Amino acid sequence: MLTKIALVTMLGLAALGQQAAAEEFVPVKDRERFVSLVEGRELTRFGIRLSVEPDGDITGRAFGREVTGDWAWQNGYFCRSLSFGTDPLEYNCQLVEEREATLRFTADQGAGVYADLTLR
Repeated sequence: MLTKIALVTMLGLAALGQQAAAEEFVPVKDRERFVSLVEGRELTRFGIRLSVEPDGDITGRAFGREVTGDWAWQNGYFCRSLSFGTDPLEYNCQLVEEREATLRFTADQGAGVYADLTLR
């Protein structure tokens, strides 16, 4: 009986591990892949709607305020300048990762905080 419980537990844990692996984020390694993901789509999250254009423009709204900026792909990172309303945000290069219809942007070249945005 104890062996059967242990086996069922191990199989359950193995299935969870496979599910977690299938759902992992994968790094976006080049500009072309990034553009193919965002072109003609919006990046959304509660209170946020952004368009990231292939020509380097960023436009949208966040929590009722206008968002504007520009971006470039540099050394494998999404580097952007943004203004939130009249407040400029600090220039930052971010690691971009994808999982299904979600892009994860992690500040400071992957060492900082992250935000998950849905592609619509």
